This record gives sequence, C-alpha cells and structure tokens, in this order.
Amino acid sequence: MNQKGGVGKTTVTLGLAATAAMRGARVLVVDLDPQANATSGLGVTGAARSVDDALAGTEPGSMSQSIEFAAWERPPLRSIPRVAPSTPLLAQRELQLATDPVGAQDRLASALEGTDADLTLIDCPPSLGLLTINALFAATHTLIVTEPGAWASDGVDQILANLERVQARRNGLPELVGISVNRVGRTRDAQYWHNELIATHGDTILPPVHQRAALTEAAAQSLPIHSLTRPGAEEASAEFADLYDAMCERMFPQSISGVA
Repeated sequence: MNQKGGVGKTTVTLGLAATAAMRGARVLVVDLDPQANATSGLGVTGAARSVDDALAGTEPGSMSQSIEFAAWERPPLRSIPRVAPSTPLLAQRELQLATDPVGAQDRLASALEGTDADLTLIDCPPSLGLLTINALFAATHTLIVTEPGAWASDGVDQILANLERVQARRNGLPELVGISVNRVGRTRDAQYWHNELIATHGDTILPPVHQRAALTEAAAQSLPIHSLTRPGAEEASAEFADLYDAMCERMFPQSISGVA
C-alpha cells in the first residue's frame, strides 16, 4: 500500500503474484484500485462480475462469484493466479460504503470469507479512503511500497501512522511485513534516497526492485515478467524472488519457502 500514486504498487503486486505462481502457490489478486491496472496486467478484460459487485451487498463470501483465472499461461508458471477484477465503478462504491454505519470498514473482509488461496494480494488505490481501509481490515500483513525520492520517507511515516491506528483496532493486525523500495534507478540521486530510506527505517526495508524497461513491457503485454526474454527480465525476476523470499521469512518464519 501507499497513499501516493505512481510508486509502482501494481508492478510489485504482479511481480509477487508471478513469483508465487512460479513456486506453485495458489494466488489470488484482489484489484481494489478503480484504475484496474492489476486486472489488465493479468490479462482479464470484460469480466461479468467484479470486486464492485462483491462489495455491493453484505453477504459473506460474495467475492467467490467474481473471481476469474488470469490470462497468463503455463509454462513457465506452475500455477495460474486468479483475480477478483476491478472496474472504474469501484470509485463510486467507496462513496456508498461511507453510508454504511456498521460495515463500512470490513465489507471486503466479509466478501473474502471462504476464498481458497495460499496467498491473497490486495492491490490498493493510491489513497487512504474506505477502499484502502477495507484492505487493512481484511489483511493479515501489509507491504508498503515506495520509491527513492525526496519525500519518500515522509510518505512512509504517514502510512505507518495510519497503519498503527488500524492495528490498535485489530489487536495488532495487519502486521507490517516490510517496505519495498521500487523503481530504484542507477543515478546518484536514486542511490542517495534509497540509502536514506535504509538509514531511517532499518531492517524494515526489503530487497529492492530496480527500474527496468522489461517491467514496463511485461505490464503492457499483460504477461508475467518471467515470460519475457528481453534484457533485464531475468534480473527483474530474480529481484522479485528475493523480495518474495524475504517476505515469506517474515510472514512464515517456520519455513523460508512460505506458501510455496
């Protein structure tokens, strides 16, 4: 999550989904962003039902009716991720949620009841509105995504403050799994701000994902990064594997392989 747009949350979501699928995990991506970039990145178009339909009512388990398989193919994946697709209509659903005096915060948690997955990734919108609050009330862990920039650390501090408010209401959940620094460039400026994030946030900083044209191409073609053979794809795949393993070590300390 991040309250700032353009830091590459969806890129990280899709990279982690592909990595988990490479390990054979049953992955569910919940696209909670009305821009629907994760949905298109997974190759899903014209879905009959969406996250918006699941959040329209209060029936527990309603998300199961909106889930579809991604259009990604095997090989190289050992399993095909599933997705609860988004739609621009979801922006209006956030306004409707605000009128629910009882279930405004946990509508998503209720809708996800009974979904069968080893790993559920929720791609949040770039704001701390009710959609993101619903994600925080549904999740067991949260990953903050940022990029190396002049105000990156200030933005992370604001997110951490809001996360603590939710944790106070959920008995410590969702746990912070770490901070993913995305789009790390080769410039001196990017390296400086990356080091500043490490100095400020210490071991909460996870292995970085560098800025690569291969990631942009994978998203444009609605393909997992592991399917590309162009320069930079193999390196990006390896970085997501490092990030995934670091997250699994923290979420599932009994086994480095985590859900794989």
